[in-house]
Amino acid sequence: MQKEIKEIEAFILEKMKSSRLPALSLGIMKDGDVIYQRGFGRRDLDKGKPATPATLYGIGSITKSFTCLALMQLEEEGKLILTDPVSDYLDFDLKPNGSTVEIQHLMSHTSGIPALAYAEAAILNSVGEEVEDVPIGDVEDMLTFIAESRDWLESEPGRRWFYLNEGYVLLGGIIARISGMSYQEYLKENIFSPLKMDRTFFSQDRIEADKDAATPYLVAEERVPQSYLYGSITSDGGIISNVEDMLKYLRLFLVKEDKGIITPDSLTEMMKPRIDTPSLQLYREIEGQKSIKADYSLDNHPVSYGLGLSIEEDFLGYRKIGHGGSVLVATAQLNFIPEEGLGLVLLANGSGYPLSQLSSYILALLLEEDPDRLDFRQGETRLDELTGIYQAYQGNYSLEISRQGDLLKLKNVSSSLGDEEILIPNRLAEERIELFALQGGKRLPVEFYFQKGETVLLYGRYKLKKVSELVD
Repeated sequence: MQKEIKEIEAFILEKMKSSRLPALSLGIMKDGDVIYQRGFGRRDLDKGKPATPATLYGIGSITKSFTCLALMQLEEEGKLILTDPVSDYLDFDLKPNGSTVEIQHLMSHTSGIPALAYAEAAILNSVGEEVEDVPIGDVEDMLTFIAESRDWLESEPGRRWFYLNEGYVLLGGIIARISGMSYQEYLKENIFSPLKMDRTFFSQDRIEADKDAATPYLVAEERVPQSYLYGSITSDGGIISNVEDMLKYLRLFLVKEDKGIITPDSLTEMMKPRIDTPSLQLYREIEGQKSIKADYSLDNHPVSYGLGLSIEEDFLGYRKIGHGGSVLVATAQLNFIPEEGLGLVLLANGSGYPLSQLSSYILALLLEEDPDRLDFRQGETRLDELTGIYQAYQGNYSLEISRQGDLLKLKNVSSSLGDEEILIPNRLAEERIELFALQGGKRLPVEFYFQKGETVLLYGRYKLKKVSELVD
């Protein structure tokens, strides 16, 4: 285990450095026991304060699993049924394709209502982006806002997955209506307190008074201190927590002990796939060869969604469950492998290297699997080695190749010769790497190969060789 931990720590610091992420905290659990927890980086750049496992961060949309857990509790108490119409509890009369939207449809993002971007607008405005504001103060405002979307409905409930933050605001309203207390108070009394999550809350006053709270940052050219959207985002993404508390929450799903909080059967229901999500498996092995091909098939759905949880049925041969979260100035990831009793929590005070990918890398190592088999690593390792400056015959024509996420970007070193182009992966193999650019509505093949220690690029009429790495 020590070897894997050292590799995990080195990978985290490398990705934090490359993405300029200020701080991150990690906790790992096995069979109900905490086996590792640590903070990385600085939770406050100005004061140089280090991150710890107790550092507070916004957990974003991991909050949705708490919302679903609360609804499962209310169903166990006989106060609702997941198949109840939303209109039984709220002034909600939208009927996509003439069909009734049920509570379970909002929980699984299958209401048929596409995302209406209220949260995106709130987050962007909070960091200085001037976009159309949506003045949502409570569930009544959301009901008024969402009622205007009648002409925006897309499919019959239960048929298609549209991630809908607005739906989770309504679910928080249902919890408040049935319980007779605010959503925040319900979670404190029925989830946080029983699990002894004593430093998990929604309150601005509490986080400002806490001595171990991370400053949220907008990570761009500069890392600019920001604030959370207290009260503006609640049942869809408003919880503030820390790794120590979140491990207590994770234990609930790994051990599934009935301690009066929730029954194992209800937890199983949350983890049951309800709908495929439109995630694409970008790279796949071709007939077991060391050749990777991009797969853009819209029929390829490797990830499903349950009730407030995502489910990946084949993660290196294991079943991986969890949820991510982002409010831009803080990101989070919770994942676990039920059959192995293994899980982790990652919290960070900014948007940097994707925590979903970091989580997958860590879990692969802990499962003693090769993390380079993961889809995103296939792309990273092969694309990274292609970046650099390339020159044609006798150096009279030069191109710069750089990474842009899962793509490459091609730019003429001499700006007079053309603009930048995006190169899209088609086939990533050890011998020949094929990408393509779009020019005039046609695909222009772009090919890389390795010969005698050199990297060769074939681009249109040109043959070029890599002469240097990119300088940061």
